[in-house]
Parts: sequence; C-alpha cells; structure tokens
Amino acid sequence: MTPEELDTFLSEQRTCRVATVGPHGPHATPLWFVWDGRALWLTSLTRSQRWADLQRDPRIAVIVDAGEDYGELRGVELRGTVEVVGEVPRVGAPVPELEWPEQAFANKYGDGTFRYDGKHAWLRLVPDKIVSWDFRKLANL
Repeated sequence: MTPEELDTFLSEQRTCRVATVGPHGPHATPLWFVWDGRALWLTSLTRSQRWADLQRDPRIAVIVDAGEDYGELRGVELRGTVEVVGEVPRVGAPVPELEWPEQAFANKYGDGTFRYDGKHAWLRLVPDKIVSWDFRKLANL
C-alpha cells in the first residue's frame, strides 16, 4: 500500500489483532484502535492477559486486515514496543496527549463522548516496522 492508502485503511478499519509475548508463549486478542498517521492507539483492560504481557515485555505485533475472497485480502502489520500514556487505569485526569485519541475513539466507536470506566488505560505503538499488502493489486501485475 502507498502511505496514503495505508492511512486510509487504518482509519477505516475497526478491529485489530494484537499479539503479545506471554509467560507461556504468544497471546493474540482482538481490540479496537485509532490511528493518528504516526501511532496506533489502543485502549486495553488493565486486568487482562494482554496488559500483563505488555508490562513484562512491551514488544507487540498488530494486524489489521480485511477481505473475504483471496483476491480481496489486504492488511497492515505494525511491530514495535508500546508505551503507557496517562494514568492506569484511566479515570479522566487531564492528559493533553490523550485528547486526540480519546476523541477519535469516541467518534469511531461511540456517540462522540469518551467515557472513562476506571478499567482501561491507553497504549501507544509508534511502529518500528510496518508491512502492508493488497491482493487486489495482484490482478494488475
């Protein structure tokens, strides 16, 4: 994908698959996200296996994909390390860095109002590596 196609794709898709390294090996879970053009923002339950894994080892791989038939498959893999942004769990203390991801998340998945539940916290992935594919382009080769 071109950089523009990648940004559009990550802005439109709703669910990613997050892979972490657990004490007994890989652990993969679906999660919602927002993409700001540079970083993937994830809000995770702080009492989850995913959260525990990432506190021990912040390395992560994330897949966002789409398509039903083989010739329609397209997606993005993002790899790197996550960092926690804001309080844990998030209860709404002012954090300027979280204004954009919280509003984007509320717009994408809700009614435009972000609600703090005291169970989630924010993770930011600025990828070290991005790989994308779009099998729809194979017909043009």
